[in-house]
Amino acid sequence: MTDELLVVRAQLGERAALAELVHRWRLPVWTYVRRMLDAGRADDVTQDVWLAVVRGLPRLRETDRFKQWLFTIARRSVTDCLRAEYARAAVVSHGEPDAEDPGDAVVERTELVAALSGLPVLEREVLVLFYLEDLSVQDCAQICQVPTGTVKSRLNRARRMLREHLEEKGYRS
Repeated sequence: MTDELLVVRAQLGERAALAELVHRWRLPVWTYVRRMLDAGRADDVTQDVWLAVVRGLPRLRETDRFKQWLFTIARRSVTDCLRAEYARAAVVSHGEPDAEDPGDAVVERTELVAALSGLPVLEREVLVLFYLEDLSVQDCAQICQVPTGTVKSRLNRARRMLREHLEEKGYRS
């Protein structure tokens, strides 16, 4: 059954269709959010995403664009979380060292994940959406609300930065 049909059925109030949509997209959404945030925040933000999906699904007009709509919500939730974090960081005094997240040491298991998390948010975002979520440049542009040329330049910059980071760690291309 296609996502489009599941969305229509869910909009008509069929709980099983909504459950199937959540089951189908739960892991890709969590994976996207996790790649943008640490593990502790990823769970909370993913819950926010699904809450927004459940609330907004009845108003979704283009049911064939569910995937793009879903990742737009996920991106917005990640952005809101990062904004709140930056706002809190600005309030904290500058002389105190930042507390390390104990989950980071556990979660950062591979060099690729570590390199990916070291990229700036905008570059990491398009890399995750394009390569790991298998979205087109046009879909990435729509989700990120930027022109396709901007997505392409961010992809190029992200690939270059990732390559440089991995070469510093001893990996050769």
